[in-house]
Amino acid sequence: MPDYGLPMSDEPHRFGGRWTEEKLEILTRYLKAYTTALQSKPSPERPFVKAYIDAFAGSGHILARKQRRAPASLLPEEDDARDEHAFLEGSAQRALAVEPRFDRYIFIEKKGRHRASLERVRREAGELASRIEIRGGDANEEIRGLCSRNWRSRRAVLFLDPYGMQVEWRTIEAVAATRAIDLWVLFPHGIGAGRMLTRSGEMPASWRRRLDLVFGDRDWERALYSRREQRNLFGDVTVTSERVGLEAIGRYYNQRLATVFAKVAEHPRVLVGPTGTPLYLLCFAAGNPRGAALAVKLARHLLEDRRD
Repeated sequence: MPDYGLPMSDEPHRFGGRWTEEKLEILTRYLKAYTTALQSKPSPERPFVKAYIDAFAGSGHILARKQRRAPASLLPEEDDARDEHAFLEGSAQRALAVEPRFDRYIFIEKKGRHRASLERVRREAGELASRIEIRGGDANEEIRGLCSRNWRSRRAVLFLDPYGMQVEWRTIEAVAATRAIDLWVLFPHGIGAGRMLTRSGEMPASWRRRLDLVFGDRDWERALYSRREQRNLFGDVTVTSERVGLEAIGRYYNQRLATVFAKVAEHPRVLVGPTGTPLYLLCFAAGNPRGAALAVKLARHLLEDRRD
């Protein structure tokens, strides 16, 4: 079986479809409201430095499929090769188009060929080019490094859009500790955690280690599995485990976010594939306690609004 702690495909930016458009539209609408709200805070003389941070930024474009029929596969990257294709603007380009503008844009992408594409996006960004920083390190390490700075006069929106189970819990904790960053994170409860968390609870040691890193500790085993003891006629006891459903897995992750952030949106958006199979949860967490209620109110509206 594949290691879902690693990227699921060598061409992750061939993902596409309705669920891709959903997450990007929600993010874009939030960014527009966010920069408008912070345009003149804390005062016209000393405004916050506003940043947009995009981890796993990719190439800036997404090659999406326009399907003519339902695929046999559960995963979008395995769809029929004969489907039509169209280029979508990725999160990086959409963020650059948002007005009012951010003061800084930080794009993190480990793959060299995707960074080359982001460099082209920067060259074409005109006056915004000087505000753009492209980083090529490990996303977890880069984010933790950014979070270690003084955030007193800074605010940011961070978009974590991993290809799989890469986002570590200590990274989430570092983001929350700034008390200045609003987080949008895509959690792969359907195609990542839901597969690694096998029904019986039996899994490779490497999967357990990855789940520990993603959830922060081994409590996930107690929370996501029920244990049952059965005694046979000879008095022998057999212990079996049974995993909870995908909805409960997603709820557990969102509850974990609530333990470190000021406030979270209670009902993340479930992003489904072409066959209706749950793939990801789009979760939102507000970092700054003073603005958390308003931020979550907006995020909740966007997550529940099905017009996008």
